[in-house]
Amino acid sequence: MVVLLASLAAWLGVLVFMAGMDEGPGTPLHNLPAFLVGWVVMLTAMMLPSELNYVAAFAAVLRSRNGVSVAPVRLVASFIAGYGVAWIAYGLAAYLLDLLVRTISPEMIAWNRAGPYIAGTVLVIAGVYQISSLKHVCLTGCRTPLSFFGRYWREGSAGAVAMGVRHGLVCVGCCWALMAVMFAVGVMSLTWMALLTLFMFAEKVLPKGEKLAIPIASFLWAMGIWIAVSPATAPLLKNPMMFAGICQGN
Repeated sequence: MVVLLASLAAWLGVLVFMAGMDEGPGTPLHNLPAFLVGWVVMLTAMMLPSELNYVAAFAAVLRSRNGVSVAPVRLVASFIAGYGVAWIAYGLAAYLLDLLVRTISPEMIAWNRAGPYIAGTVLVIAGVYQISSLKHVCLTGCRTPLSFFGRYWREGSAGAVAMGVRHGLVCVGCCWALMAVMFAVGVMSLTWMALLTLFMFAEKVLPKGEKLAIPIASFLWAMGIWIAVSPATAPLLKNPMMFAGICQGN
């Protein structure tokens, strides 16, 4: 329940503070402290719903091993913190890559140049990864929490953090390509945040969710090709040239 409330609170924060900030593909990531704060809020909103099974399984194992009716909040929080470490590391890597590209060749990602092709390619690659064997292995790990805890269980707060990091790395392996889509279509896009959250929740939590790999991949391929070929008509996407025009007008 606490995890669900935290995710709902994060979505409320996203809707309040990020509404209207989406300027389409290539939206600046701002300075590192601001990015990290926003990234943690996004992670809480997007990733925690699909982690409900894992957190519930962790709490159940704790209750069983310790003979208590309520799992220690400290250990549950430690596990979630460890999970967050893996995704924060991914966010830092993405931020540094974005900074490198903008430093070396900022015009390369301009929407009136190669921007649509780059964004479309990211979506197509994400679709290819959806049906890869590595994705399947990582997704299986994300869908079988009891097997994970049976194999990697560690006692204490340090053990909970270590398990959280390990599971977080598996989760990154499962969903890094879907999260990369956010950077391609506009990291502030609430529409894509909601859509990708739904994809990750469905494939991790729903019965037979692993069978959604091809439908999700097909959607990403179609959208990627559409963005690359006709970015002006692509749905679910704001045209960054509109905002550039506004800025020039001011």
